[in-house]
Amino acid sequence: MENIFKMRLKFITRGVRFASSTLKIMEFSDPPASASYCCAESNDGIPPTFAMYEALKDSCQNNATFFKPDDTENGQRLYQGFMTLSDHIETVWPLVDHVRKVAPQYDFDTKSPGNGYRSFVSVVDSCVLYSLKLSRQVSTGREALLFRKSHFVKEIESCGQLLASLGTCLHHLQTLLGWAPPGELFPTEHHTPEELFSQADTINQYCFYGRCLGFQFIPSMRGILKGISICMAGFSEAYYCHGNVISSVWTGGQYLINPELRARRIVNISQSASIEFCKAFWFLAESEIMKRVPSLMSSTVAVNKIITIPPEPLTVTTLEDKEITVLPPTVHIGLQGLNIRLISVNKRVGMAGESSSSLPPSDGVLFHCHGGGFVAQSSKSHETYLRDWAAKLNVPIMSIDYSLAPQAPFPRALEEVYYAYCWLLNNFKTVGTTGKRIVFAGDSAGANLVAACTVKILSTGLRKPDGMFLAYAPLNVNFVPSPARLLCLMDPILPFGFMMRCLKAYASPNMSGNSKDSKDDKENNQSVLPNTTSTPSDTNGFLKVSQSQEGISEGPSSFEEVSPSDLAELQAHKSGSERRKSSDTTISAASLQSEHTVTGTTPPEDKSQQYVTDFLERYVLDSDTDSEGRKLNRAANNDGSQREIESENSSTLVAEKPLTVPTEEEGPDNRMKIKTRISEAATGFMGAMQTRLAYITGSSAIVRPTQEDLAVRTNLDALIARSPSEEFIFSVPRDPYLSPYWADDELLKMFPPVRILTVHLDPCLDDCVMFAKKLKTLGNVVGIEVLEGLPHGFLNFSLMVKEANEGSKLCVERMKQLFDLDAAPAAADNQL
Repeated sequence: MENIFKMRLKFITRGVRFASSTLKIMEFSDPPASASYCCAESNDGIPPTFAMYEALKDSCQNNATFFKPDDTENGQRLYQGFMTLSDHIETVWPLVDHVRKVAPQYDFDTKSPGNGYRSFVSVVDSCVLYSLKLSRQVSTGREALLFRKSHFVKEIESCGQLLASLGTCLHHLQTLLGWAPPGELFPTEHHTPEELFSQADTINQYCFYGRCLGFQFIPSMRGILKGISICMAGFSEAYYCHGNVISSVWTGGQYLINPELRARRIVNISQSASIEFCKAFWFLAESEIMKRVPSLMSSTVAVNKIITIPPEPLTVTTLEDKEITVLPPTVHIGLQGLNIRLISVNKRVGMAGESSSSLPPSDGVLFHCHGGGFVAQSSKSHETYLRDWAAKLNVPIMSIDYSLAPQAPFPRALEEVYYAYCWLLNNFKTVGTTGKRIVFAGDSAGANLVAACTVKILSTGLRKPDGMFLAYAPLNVNFVPSPARLLCLMDPILPFGFMMRCLKAYASPNMSGNSKDSKDDKENNQSVLPNTTSTPSDTNGFLKVSQSQEGISEGPSSFEEVSPSDLAELQAHKSGSERRKSSDTTISAASLQSEHTVTGTTPPEDKSQQYVTDFLERYVLDSDTDSEGRKLNRAANNDGSQREIESENSSTLVAEKPLTVPTEEEGPDNRMKIKTRISEAATGFMGAMQTRLAYITGSSAIVRPTQEDLAVRTNLDALIARSPSEEFIFSVPRDPYLSPYWADDELLKMFPPVRILTVHLDPCLDDCVMFAKKLKTLGNVVGIEVLEGLPHGFLNFSLMVKEANEGSKLCVERMKQLFDLDAAPAAADNQL
């Protein structure tokens, strides 16, 4: 009895020791700071990272020695995993050490360290630190009763695959260093991504989206990024299952508990999904639930409305006192009204639709363009931080809801932004400003548009803005081989395939066949931007892409009546279902009076009926095939009946006891009656389900899969290690209106003061650094700051992540400098 008690006490003690050691090690899990950690040295001249790499190697050797005598399968896998991890350390260290030493040569200046080479050094350091934490966790708990070998086997093997893939990326960086002189992040000669990826082994992207997902970001972002990845994988099930709710929910739930399955799905989505899927997923940010968040959690504003600018010629005066006529855009989608969102913390005299205010107009106005990869989102989905900016700056914000690709590719969005700016010059009072100070601001694709619009403004001789703020801006719209561009291979927000499809949809519309002939557009619209700087030698190759998938419905899926305010939001974008319902007020710029028209949509009952009929034919009345037309095996039950056995790759659930179906002897009429009754009941149920889901998510109606969709779905379920170089190939001209980085020096010299804010882990980081260096060389006033541990698009997380909120506050401080305002909080004389 005493021996049993001692044994139990020993087991309990080991368990407590294991738990306490786990808690201690978790405190050591934060990634190193990108800029300061890369190149810092200890007092004896030895980089502290070298000690970290050695510590990981020693810990791996210690664990390998412990598990070597273990004859179990998991024990031997742990032994092999730790030995492999140790070998990768030997390979990676000299490569990352070389990049670490040369990285400072590519910074903007010593006060603003940051470039793609530094970013990769930081990523590798984060991987080593993540692996060290895991290895020490194993070494302290390996003798405990509660130690789970099967769990740690998968974790260690994932770390080994991760470090191996990063080693391949480091080999690519060595190639890039040879393609450009010191200080240049873009190759000086013509090199293609195909040429780059042919220099080393295939990159295994799956390891970046599995168990180690988000390891390179700050801890507060990892859970959010994991949730987004789970949602993306689950959404793809609902998107490609086309109404099979049970299957999509069941399979989608597996991505929560199975990291390997989630990684496979996300990578294959990136490589196979169409641009319509990207648009649909990103538009979830404007769903019925999400669009209520700003009004509940963000700053309160007095004015938040949509103003529609009618498509009519505008007369504006140049700096030389010459009047020019600016025609409304017609390229690609014809004449349409342009919607802008006006946000202000105060009602001001003369402001559109606000007659009860005595507060004078503001001296400044913020002209804003939202991000979204040129293909998705609107000012509504960026309202979370725009409200806060309006409150802190105390100036009205005019955000442009430009048309989206691929329905409205380049140059439509730019033409609309330029047209909106010309309208602003004639309507300061309507916006609530005197127009004394105009500051441009944009994030991601919006930053590209405001920079390109500035080039257009300078070319036409109009008044230029007084300042420009750019956040994580893609200023060279091309997959130019640069170190930061490689970060999209592991980015959960902007995966490689998503980035490529967005660029292609906006910059090379003729490749996808989604737009009208560009020649006809130029003949019918004088405001189309000329492509005079394009030459055959100015193009860069893209990675090969498979044919994009079409056939996705763009109509609204809600069967409820559309309210007047909802109609206004539906008209905000000209790309079918790209605009969702909104509660904002819409005001015509011509009349400044609200115009309300009630419309509605009719549920596609005929299609739903047909879908249910086909379902019954396939699964109930004739259950010989599964959801993709494959034959089902049949096995006999004990009672002699048959049950269906689903194939391994099918996403359709195994059928339970089948419905009783009339035999041929009972006659076709009885069979038809039962079929009709079941069809009617199923139609009513599925119609109600789709209506509520559409109301909650704001998603488009799901239609029957085409043959191309079925091919995509097959790719999504495949486990194929494909090189990104096999995915995309197209070229983009060096048009300064498309890529402001390539604008003439004479125009760039006239740029207003520029402030750039980006992040170390942004695939567009090198664009920002090189653009800032170019402006600095030309003598412009420019500043750049690079934040650590945050992803591309961090402003959209400012309400959820403390560090993202601090980044948003830094944006406000930089814009205040451009407005020549005090850095102190906004004046307390706000009148709501």
